Amino acid sequence: MRLFELSPPGKKVITGTLVFTAEDIVRYAKKYDPQPFHVDAEAARNYVFGGLCASGWHTCAGWMKTYIAYWQKEVARLEGEGLAAPKLGPSAGFKKLQWLKPVYAGDSVTYSVELVETRPLMSRAGTFINMTVCDGVNQNGETVMRYEGTVLEFA
Repeated sequence: MRLFELSPPGKKVITGTLVFTAEDIVRYAKKYDPQPFHVDAEAARNYVFGGLCASGWHTCAGWMKTYIAYWQKEVARLEGEGLAAPKLGPSAGFKKLQWLKPVYAGDSVTYSVELVETRPLMSRAGTFINMTVCDGVNQNGETVMRYEGTVLEFA
């Protein structure tokens, strides 16, 4: 089975929802992006965002976390139905990353992926490159992050 058979181009697939707590925001930021508006709620009030908010990288990591959980369940479901799941490989990169709105403590972000194109990889027979649009939308319906991704698939 190929990915486009499971999720045809233009079909948005919801991969999951994460709630960003103040504790999670600070823990992530201290390790990976220690800017004052990510690690100190008091200091964050005096910055452009007006409050403690998640690193953009944290919101992207949330996308990956929900996608991995979704994909593991999807593979198990397909195998349970006697079907072979698509064999996805590594990402071939991403582009047009946008952090469109800050994600504040208490925000809930629902992530999705949409296949937009698939084509054979000319340099490697039996390998395909899938282009996707990935995003996260907060509880108010506002898109907070978006990027165009690629993932390899092996026949």
